[in-house]
Amino acid sequence: MIVIDAASPVPPFEQLRAQLARQIQDHTLAVGTRLPTIRRLAADLGLAVNTVGRAYRELEEAGLIETRGSAGSFVSAAGEKGRERASRAAAEYAAVIASVGIDANEAIRIVKAALTMGIAVSPATRDPKEA
Repeated sequence: MIVIDAASPVPPFEQLRAQLARQIQDHTLAVGTRLPTIRRLAADLGLAVNTVGRAYRELEEAGLIETRGSAGSFVSAAGEKGRERASRAAAEYAAVIASVGIDANEAIRIVKAALTMGIAVSPATRDPKEA
């Protein structure tokens, strides 16, 4: 269930995008699930069509949904692939940490620092051989 808080400082498209992303990531919306049309969801939520369209576009850019022309928008398997890739990267990181003798608490601090300081490698700057 999507709830848009008109009193929130967060723009409605972002509220919608975040809630759909969360439902996709926690599997409330399974891979292959057909999403409501933009017009239908806009009417149901009392939002402008462009607001819902923007949320869908951002979800598509993030790989969480895919649009199949007139067939509609569906939850994408790409989100699962990303989660699997992250899991493999975490296993590789754990192996490196163990090999250099860093304890688990320090390893977690290193990851948190990388995530909060924005030093994680972005898709645009990573090595193409890793793709």
